[in-house]
Amino acid sequence: MHRHQRKLRLRTGAGAVELEVLHGQDPGDGHWGCPIREHWGLSDHQQLSLALEDRLAFTVTATGSYAEAAQLAGKWGVRISSSAMHALAQRLGERAEAEVQQRLARPPEEKDAKRAATKLGVLMVDGWQVRQRGPGWGRRKTRQPRVEWHEWKTGVYYRQEQSGNTAGERGLLTEKIVVGWQGEPGEFGRRLHWEALRAGLGRAHHRLIVGDGAPWIWKLAQDRWPGASQVLDFYHATQHLWELGRAVAGSEAARLAQWVEPRRHQLRHGQQAALLVEIAQLAVPLTEAGKVIRREQDYFAGHAQRMAYKQVHRRGWPIGSGAVESACRQRQCRFKRPGQSWTPLGMRRLGSLVEARHNGYWDNLWTR
Repeated sequence: MHRHQRKLRLRTGAGAVELEVLHGQDPGDGHWGCPIREHWGLSDHQQLSLALEDRLAFTVTATGSYAEAAQLAGKWGVRISSSAMHALAQRLGERAEAEVQQRLARPPEEKDAKRAATKLGVLMVDGWQVRQRGPGWGRRKTRQPRVEWHEWKTGVYYRQEQSGNTAGERGLLTEKIVVGWQGEPGEFGRRLHWEALRAGLGRAHHRLIVGDGAPWIWKLAQDRWPGASQVLDFYHATQHLWELGRAVAGSEAARLAQWVEPRRHQLRHGQQAALLVEIAQLAVPLTEAGKVIRREQDYFAGHAQRMAYKQVHRRGWPIGSGAVESACRQRQCRFKRPGQSWTPLGMRRLGSLVEARHNGYWDNLWTR
C-alpha cells in the first residue's frame, strides 16, 4: 500500500488548525486521496471547514455585498477578503444550481403530504430589471453597450392559511417559497411550478394567479396553470385608471381626483362591468391624449376578466400582489445596489444560493 503523512491545514470558526493525516492509495478501488478529507466531505484543496463555509456562505446571502459580508465575518473573528467570499459564493452557488437541476429531473414530492389539502394555493408573479455587464464592459472605446438591463423574473407561492396580519394590520406570510430566473418564461414557470407542487399546490382546491399587466405573465399562467383564477393586481389597475384620468380630465389635482376616485370605487366594489363599458365608449381625439386613451382602453379590455375584485375579496382571496412585490424588493436590496453590475452566471449562482437558504435546501449543500 502506498501511503504517507501530510499536513492538513484548515481554517475553522475557532481558528486555524493543523493536523497530520494519511494520504495514499485506497486498496479497495485504487484511487488516491486523503481518507480524513473524504470522511469530512472536504475537497482536495479545501482550506475552510464545512462549518466555517456554512457560516460564511450564510453571511454572504444575508448581507448586501461581498465586502459587507467580509467585514461582518471579521467582527465574529474570521479575517477573509471580499474576493474570497465571492469565490466561495460562486462555488457553492454552482453546487446549488446543480442541485436544482437534479430536483427538476424528477417529479416533486410534497414535503408535508399528511397535511390537510389547502383551500387555495396562491401564485404571484412579477419581474424587475437588473444591471448587467454588456459586451462593451471594461473597454475604453466601444460601440457596444457597456451596461445592459435584463429582467429577473420572480415568483411566490403560498397556501391561503399561511397568510395573516400583524397586530398593526400589516400583511404577513408565515411561509412562502420564492423562485427567481433570468431567461425564458417557460423555464421560470417550470421551476416555480415544481416548488409550488412540493409546497402543496397539487392538492389545492382552488388556484389563484395574481400579477401585473405584463403579457408574459398571463401567457405563462394559461400555459402552466390552465383553469386557475386570474386577478390583475388592484394597485396596477388603479395606476392605469389614473393615467387614463390624466388623458381625459387633465392633470389639475382636484379635477383629476374627481374623475378617478368614483371610478376607482366602481372598480373595487363590483361595478367593473359598467366602468369597462364607459371606458370603451370614451371619445378618442386625434391628439397625444387620444393615444393614451386608446392605449388604456386596450389595457382595460384585455384584463376585463381579471378585475372581479369584490367577488375575489369576499372569498378571502388576495387582490394585490404584495407578497411578490416584497420578494422583488428583498432581492433588489441584494442585487440592485449602487455600483453593482453582474454577469448572468455570477448572478445566477448567488441567486441559487439565496434560494437554497430561503426554500429549505441550505443543509443539502454540505451533504455529500
